[in-house]
Amino acid sequence: MELTVVMPCLNEAETVETCVRKALACMREHGIDGEVLIADNGSTDGSQQLARDAGARVVHVDAKGYGNALMGGIRAARGTYVIMGDADDSYDFTALMPFVEQLRDGADLVMGNRFKGGIAPGAMPPLHRYLGNPVLSFIGRLFFPSAIGDFHCGLRGFRRDSILRLGLQTGGMEFASEMVVRSTLAGLDVREVPTTLSPDGRSRPPHLRSWRDGWRHLRFLLLYSPRWLFFIPGLVMMILGLALGTALTFGPIYIGRIGFDVTTLVGASAMVVIGFQAVLFALFTKVYAAEEGFLPEDRRVRKLVDIVSLEKGLVAGGALALAGVAGLAASLIHWQTHSFGQLIPSQSLRIAVPAATALIMSFQTIFAALFISILGIRRTKETPIDVAASAAEEAAEAVSRQDAEALQDAGAAAVPVENTAGNGQA
Repeated sequence: MELTVVMPCLNEAETVETCVRKALACMREHGIDGEVLIADNGSTDGSQQLARDAGARVVHVDAKGYGNALMGGIRAARGTYVIMGDADDSYDFTALMPFVEQLRDGADLVMGNRFKGGIAPGAMPPLHRYLGNPVLSFIGRLFFPSAIGDFHCGLRGFRRDSILRLGLQTGGMEFASEMVVRSTLAGLDVREVPTTLSPDGRSRPPHLRSWRDGWRHLRFLLLYSPRWLFFIPGLVMMILGLALGTALTFGPIYIGRIGFDVTTLVGASAMVVIGFQAVLFALFTKVYAAEEGFLPEDRRVRKLVDIVSLEKGLVAGGALALAGVAGLAASLIHWQTHSFGQLIPSQSLRIAVPAATALIMSFQTIFAALFISILGIRRTKETPIDVAASAAEEAAEAVSRQDAEALQDAGAAAVPVENTAGNGQA
């Protein structure tokens, strides 16, 4: 079978029958060997029977949520290609050929773009049309090497095997973003075609919750991009803190009549420590995500981890610790010159704050080196080849045992049995 049209469904009695008939009519018109599959998520309004009467196959998906329903439908699909779309009659299921043609041409994922195809009046709330979708799609293109203009279009087609290999995990509305992000990171062939959006045919409110689901999309994009979540903010904060702290170590800075002194130096020290910690978190996340398969391995991060070994990390941390101890010693000497009495903060803090910062960063560096070494411990993973080899060895051993037992039985049968019947005395 070439194509399965999957529609998630939760109480869509008003529109599901129309959507099924449109999709089947499109496939008949273009001679496509296909089916319509309804992934029902617990409808109580008779949607299931209406879909069956219209010619669809219905599968029940227990796990609640948009993403869970779709993954249940994708796993149950029989087609080489899958086109997914909402069962609310907002997408045009009579215009599936642009998706099918791109899939036949070798695309792994074909996204619809509603902004290029046309959004009918009243089809999309202004908050979504002018803020939510454009902003989240822009963030998606910024965080990931994607050219997709509509990250959240619900009408999209893909090769079933390509998407299943990604191991998508999210169960809610953020599933739409995860599919695009994971496909992009995996290097799949992702394309885009214009599509239209019409007002849905339901009389009830949609399942989508603007702020809740928008936050879930944004949260997913952030969590899958350690560079933008941790590294870039941390690096900027650390550089600013170092520049400001270095300048203030030698004396106050005046901009017009505003002066910056040791109080600002303490703030600059905090910026350095927090920024350094964020950069380390980015490194931890990258290494862990690559080891667990959530994100593809970053060659630059792997090279850095290979270069910066545990021993080198301990040496760097030790050097920072020595610098911090030297600074504290200088602070004690400075205190001694004042007969261990009251100090002038504008002088003493210029020594103590950099020393304390160096000591804090030394322990951060040492602990980071130890933690990265733990993350880098390779777990033994049994591959399919290993499983097949083990099975072959077990089968060979079983055959050998059977052959040995057969030889023993044959040898026992060949031993002559002494006839004692005529050995009696007359």
